[in-house]
Amino acid sequence: TMKNPVPQAASLLLEKLMLLVHIRPLPAGSGGDTPPPAPDYYDTSCFKRGDVLEVPRTLFIHFGIYLGENRVAHLMPDILPSITGDRRQIQQVVTNKRLILGVIARTASVRVDTVEDFAYGGSILVNHMDRLFEDQVLGSEEAARRAEKLVGATAYSLLWNNCEHFVTYCRYGAPVSFQTDKFCETVKMIIRDQRSVLASVLVGLASIVCLGVAPSTTLPTIFIPFFLWMAG
Repeated sequence: TMKNPVPQAASLLLEKLMLLVHIRPLPAGSGGDTPPPAPDYYDTSCFKRGDVLEVPRTLFIHFGIYLGENRVAHLMPDILPSITGDRRQIQQVVTNKRLILGVIARTASVRVDTVEDFAYGGSILVNHMDRLFEDQVLGSEEAARRAEKLVGATAYSLLWNNCEHFVTYCRYGAPVSFQTDKFCETVKMIIRDQRSVLASVLVGLASIVCLGVAPSTTLPTIFIPFFLWMAG
């Protein structure tokens, strides 16, 4: 019997739609990634080893664990760990091309970067998630040690192993992703609401673009099973 391809297709769609959480904006007329801020751009004196650092992006949030001495461990999609063992190449700042290929190949790495390279000019929130876990917060040293043990190549999945799963495991003992859950629920609500016809069509069109469906494929063939799975 053939496996149902709809859940896998929907998972891939979600991964590509949420890629915006990591992609860095390019300046007008630029052919490469924007340079990171100067080393003294952030005041790291208020950060403690084991803290969870959050950087709000346009649509989502990027997470990391502060290790001390201006170092942050964070999980990022990256194609290089799957094709080379050269640490010098891997440790270079991840470009958008490397990131996108990493998402497609479902490969990533838990890497250690400076605060500047991690935040890339964004504002930083510290331990903002602690209020959601109450008495589940582990000791700061335990959180940092967990992060350090996971440094290196790893599999990537938006639904099961993204940057938020990484930090919640390290600091709270359980890998969860609230923003992924919220995004999935929002998509389900759009599809279930019959008044949101335009939004449902846009989601379906996004699935065609992201999944690379051939133009000859009819819309009902893609929309119906995808919508039924998401609404279930």
